[in-house]
Amino acid sequence: MSTLTAGAVADGVERPGVALVRRARKMNRIMAETYPQAACELDFTDPFELLVATVLSAQSTDKRVNQVTPVLFARFPDAVAMAGADRAVVEDIVHPTGFFRAKTDSVLRLSQELVERFDGVVPGTLKDLVTLPGVGRKTANVVLGNAFGVPGITVDTHFKRLVTRFGWTTQTDPDRIEAEVARLFPRKDWTQLSHNIIWFGRRRCHARNPACGVCPLARLCPAFGEGPTDPAKAEKLIREPRG
Repeated sequence: MSTLTAGAVADGVERPGVALVRRARKMNRIMAETYPQAACELDFTDPFELLVATVLSAQSTDKRVNQVTPVLFARFPDAVAMAGADRAVVEDIVHPTGFFRAKTDSVLRLSQELVERFDGVVPGTLKDLVTLPGVGRKTANVVLGNAFGVPGITVDTHFKRLVTRFGWTTQTDPDRIEAEVARLFPRKDWTQLSHNIIWFGRRRCHARNPACGVCPLARLCPAFGEGPTDPAKAEKLIREPRG
């Protein structure tokens, strides 16, 4: 049974109860107050750059990707240039992000399809984006939310971990998680909600040893106690943004 228990089922997803909605929205407000600067941490200047950067960020860190993309985009600034890029050159540049052969394949193929099917322009719809090589709903929602202003929920590993700990969902499939969490918040909040949760997950609510003892969500979180509850110990676990 899902945690969204107080309502009828629509499209296979239960309507959330009022108490859960209120608690979830309060938790989101607290996260926003804790990290008011929460935003996309991938550097980009246009939709194409964000699309490629997001593909490269799989199994890597945004910091590492941000070190690589300036060199990559200086050589291949758009889909047309990337579509005709030499594979060995791209592999050499993206190598530090890991899985460089598969990522190079995705970047080259999606660039070629952008040129062939969309005149080199990144489409602004989920339906079109997910047809591109290496682009799933998570990547598409990142691009839509941050490059096009189209609200979307980004279910990455941090998001999945936190919404489960928060008791917002018991689902494990990313699409189901997205659907259930979406019902807790107004559509206009989805993109910023994703940023809030991902920032919080990277800095405080870690996979191992979450900083429970200094967590502003402690009294609202059913998973309180998974990490050290002693404030002095928990304080040392916080990874604040730098620079």
